[in-house]
Amino acid sequence: QVQLVESGGGLVQAGGSLRLSCAASGIIFGDNAMGWYRQAPGKQREVVATITSGGSTNYADSVKGRFTISRDNAKSTVYLQMNNLKPEDTAVYYCNARRATIIKVNAYWGQGTQVTVSS
Repeated sequence: QVQLVESGGGLVQAGGSLRLSCAASGIIFGDNAMGWYRQAPGKQREVVATITSGGSTNYADSVKGRFTISRDNAKSTVYLQMNNLKPEDTAVYYCNARRATIIKVNAYWGQGTQVTVSS
């Protein structure tokens, strides 16, 4: 059974920092690309940052220079360091694991963790 368990969300003032963690089980973590997505009230879920199995990263323009995604394959955990947080970063943040083969794509989601940034 695949599980992605996020933690580290909370309430922070604008300009503050948070570090999200996502612990994975039930998958071969090193074979999966990992990502962080977010969904604000009334908006569609959007990608925040991704990291490939090889460690290449990609970021949404809105978080470049403020957020850093990283992974620890030994701990089967992916992190999102969020600095200089803004009220518009308020959302539920979801962890995603994705592994594509020639035949199919397997994708899994965590339950989400709330991040609230006050002005």
